[in-house]
Parts: sequence; C-alpha cells; structure tokens
Amino acid sequence: MIQKIVVAYDGSEPADKAFEYALEFAAKFSSEIEVAGVLRPPEFGGAVEAAAMIEDGRKHFLEQTRTLQERAHRAGITVHCHSLVGHPGDQLVRYAAEVGAGLVVLGYRGKSLVQRWLTGSTAKQVMSHAHCSVLIAR
Repeated sequence: MIQKIVVAYDGSEPADKAFEYALEFAAKFSSEIEVAGVLRPPEFGGAVEAAAMIEDGRKHFLEQTRTLQERAHRAGITVHCHSLVGHPGDQLVRYAAEVGAGLVVLGYRGKSLVQRWLTGSTAKQVMSHAHCSVLIAR
C-alpha cells in the first residue's frame, strides 16, 4: 500500500518523533523511508557564500542522519537520506511527488499565531499541496 515514506528531518525533537512514526509504518507496510532535510539558501550574500553554506548544511545533515540510518538498518528498513535546497514546504511536496511517496511524515512545530502569519506553516503547506497522505507527528 505505502511503498515509500518521506520524512522531513531537521534534527529537532518533533522530527525525531516523525521518524519514529515512519519506522512504525515502514515496518507494517514493508516501505522504504526517504529522509529529506531542506536547506534554505541565504537571502543575501554572493553565490560563493551561498554555495559554501549549502555545502556545510549538507555535511551537517548527513552527520545528523547517520543514527537514523543505523536505527532503520537494525529494524530491517531501507532508508535513503537526501538534502534539498529551497523553501521547505515546496521542496517536501516536490520531493514526495518525485519519489512516488504514499505518505509524508513531519513533526509539528508549535508556532505562535504571529509566527505562523509571518512565516507560514510548513505542515499546512505540505498538507494542502501533497499528492499523498500526510501525517503530522506531535
């Protein structure tokens, strides 16, 4: 039923909880997990600085996801980790469609009303635009 699960991961506690849910679903449905971290390029600065920041972000993401890969491996679940660049909501929706995900799992971030109004909600954007089911882990 669900062959691929995309998990949004940023190293936070809500993202860890999302990964735990994804492990449970993957075990139940014999799914693969695609862990996606989204790097936001700097708004200001030159191309060289932006490229260096993105490269550092990718290295940091790969270091963060080593433990996730080990946990999944022990459970017999295949995990692929990918760092994406851009707006988190847009990139997660695009990536889920690209890999043919049947489920996207992401952690809930408790933002104030003002923060949501100013920055928007990644969870809301993914729920509104994803082609598949979305699970928000609290």
